Amino acid sequence: MSKRLKRSQRRVSRKVKGSNNRKKAVKRLAKLHAKVSNIRKDAIHKLTHHLAKNHSEVRIEDLHVKAFLKNHKLAGAIADCGMYEFKRQLEYKTEKFQGKLILVDRFFPSSQICSNCGLHRHKMPLKNRVYICPNCGYKADRDLNAARNIDRWFEDIYVPERSESANLARPGFRA
Repeated sequence: MSKRLKRSQRRVSRKVKGSNNRKKAVKRLAKLHAKVSNIRKDAIHKLTHHLAKNHSEVRIEDLHVKAFLKNHKLAGAIADCGMYEFKRQLEYKTEKFQGKLILVDRFFPSSQICSNCGLHRHKMPLKNRVYICPNCGYKADRDLNAARNIDRWFEDIYVPERSESANLARPGFRA
């Protein structure tokens, strides 16, 4: 779909301003944009409805979307996701189906904690897509590891500040 959008935008830019052909090209481009928008809206509605209806408790990270949009490499993908709209719909749909939406603190280092032993690695750049624990050797996809940590998250969870070898496997941390 993005190739068709690019092509259509190029066609508009090549037309003479004020011409009837440009007006037709602009209409075609607007139609394509509307189609893409409707596909996104439909996908978000279907996913949020499924999650709210089939799960009594849904946990999502309360991300600072504005900060993500400042990264020019991620901005397009983040904007396409419609994260704010996803969260907004989940809020009212979980309420509608008597479910519970839990927002995990945005500063919880879900992708930096080993979901197996609880070791907190303070530095893990985004380019590392596989989480490998230096303590126990656990190996998993970074996002899967983060999802497991979000699943175990609870209010007032202890998150170590500085120490490299701090361990979350302590009383109160549900494994």
